[in-house]
Amino acid sequence: MNSTFWEHIEQLVANSSVEIDRPKSTPHPRFPEATYPIDYGYLAGTMSLDGGGIDVWRGSGDGNQVTGVLCAVDLLKRDIEIKILLGCTEEEMQIIERFQNQGDQRAMLVRRK
Repeated sequence: MNSTFWEHIEQLVANSSVEIDRPKSTPHPRFPEATYPIDYGYLAGTMSLDGGGIDVWRGSGDGNQVTGVLCAVDLLKRDIEIKILLGCTEEEMQIIERFQNQGDQRAMLVRRK
């Protein structure tokens, strides 16, 4: 059976625990003027290009429902990262997209239909 892109992400999420290390309203560790608008963390036991776990934003809805992905380019770090959005409402996705489009970062949101 050929599974879709979204089904692959769902499997990754289902087989990992979500660790929130930057709860909503906490400052960024290196840029304290930037406050996280939504819970932010990673999938334990996974690896992204920066060597850490795959980043996740977890909204107020079903914490395991994949609602989208964000592709972020960071000129300061000189990297590109994919971030999974879990249980995010449309409003939360817009908030996250605005947050990721600050300073040296630009991001593109791909909503799950």
